[in-house]
Amino acid sequence: MLFRDTVNIAIRAVTANRSRALLTMLGIIIAVGAVILMASIGKSMEGVILDQVSILGPRTIAIWPGNKGPEGGSGTMNPDYDKLTVNDVDAIEKLPTIAGISPVIFVTGKVSYGSETSDTRAGGSTPDIYEIQNIELQEGRLHDENDEKDVRAVAVLGTDTALDLFGNQNPLGKRIDIGEQKFTVIGVLKPAGSAFFQNMDERILVPFSVAKITMQRSYVDMIAAVSATDDLEYAAEDVSYLLRKRHKITLPDDGGTDNDDFLVRTAAQAQDILGAVSLGLTFFITMIAGISLVVGGIGIMNIMLVAVTERTREIGLRKALGAKQKDILRQFLVEAVMLTFLGGLFGLLIGIGINLLIVGIAHKFLTAYIFKLNTFAIVLSVVMAAVTGLAFGIYPARKAASLNPIEALRYE
Repeated sequence: MLFRDTVNIAIRAVTANRSRALLTMLGIIIAVGAVILMASIGKSMEGVILDQVSILGPRTIAIWPGNKGPEGGSGTMNPDYDKLTVNDVDAIEKLPTIAGISPVIFVTGKVSYGSETSDTRAGGSTPDIYEIQNIELQEGRLHDENDEKDVRAVAVLGTDTALDLFGNQNPLGKRIDIGEQKFTVIGVLKPAGSAFFQNMDERILVPFSVAKITMQRSYVDMIAAVSATDDLEYAAEDVSYLLRKRHKITLPDDGGTDNDDFLVRTAAQAQDILGAVSLGLTFFITMIAGISLVVGGIGIMNIMLVAVTERTREIGLRKALGAKQKDILRQFLVEAVMLTFLGGLFGLLIGIGINLLIVGIAHKFLTAYIFKLNTFAIVLSVVMAAVTGLAFGIYPARKAASLNPIEALRYE
C-alpha cells in the first residue's frame, strides 16, 4: 500500500466522526496552546524586565530599611522603618565606590489642585535623583541645590500627574496641595513608562530638605545610589559593610543577612529576581502542559483502541485481500499522529490568539509589553504533539496489525 493511500484512509477515518476527533484532540490542543502561550509570555516578560531595569540605569543600587525591603511593609508596618538615617546617607556618600546618592522621604497627604485630585505619592529627594534614575525634563526646570538650600516648596510632576491635575492647562507656576503644604509647580517630566511595574509618570518630586521638615524626619524611606565601579556587587557589599558597622550588626556564623536591618539591591539582582519569578511561572505552566500532553496521549490511545474494535472486520478484510501487518500498523499510526498533529496546530493558533489578547490588555498597564513569539517553543510543541501521537498510537496500531484475518472477519 502506498503511503499516499494510507494518508487518504487516515483522513477519511478522522473526518468520519468529527466530534469524536475534536474531543480526542482536546488534551493536545490545551497542552500545545499552554506551551505556546507561556513561552511567548515568558519571552515578552523577559523584554519587559530588561526594559524596567534599564530605566533605572545599569549601575543603580537601592537601599531600603528592613532586611526584606519594600516586601516587609511600608512605613511603621516595617519594624525597621526608621533604621536608615540621614547620617547613614552622608556616610554612604563618602564611600569611594559610590558616585552619587539621593535619599528619599515620601510625603504623605492628599494631592490636589482645586477640585482635581491625583492618586499619587510625592517623594522628597536631592537633585542627584534625576541623574541616578535617568529622569528627563519635558518643560520648566528640575529642582536644584538652591531649592534644597533655601528649602523652597517646589514640585516637579510626572506627565500623568500633570494631566490628572491640570488637564490641558499649563501647570508651570500653579500651586498644588500635598497634605497641608502648598507647592509651586516648576517642571513636568518626560514620559518614562514603568520601572519595576510602577508607573513612573504618576509621581511628584520635591526637594529633600522640604520633605524632611514637612514629615519631621531624621530617617529616610529609601536611598538611591549609583556605583562608581562596574563591579556592582563589590559596591553593594561596601555599602552593606558600612551599614553593619554603623548599626553594630554582627553577621551570623553562616554569613547570612538575617541580622541586617536594611536591604541592598543592585539593578542586576533585581533583574535576576524578576527573571527567576518569570522562569518559575513558565516552568510550572509548561509542566502542566506536559501532563496535559500525557493525558491527551492516553485519550488518543483509548479512542484508537475503540477504533480498532469498531473496524475489526475492515482490518480482517484488508488482510484477506493481501494487506501486510506493516500496512495496518502504519495506517493506525498515521491516524494517531494526524490527530495529535492537528491538535497541535489548533493549539498553536489558540495560544497565539490568546497571547495577542493579553498583549492588548497588558498595554494598558505595561506600555513596554510587546508581542514576542518563541519560535523554538512553537517547533518543539508541535513536534512533541506528533511524537505523543506516535508513542501512544503504537499499542493500538500493533493490536490492529496482529489481528487474525479469519477471526476478524467473523467479528460481529
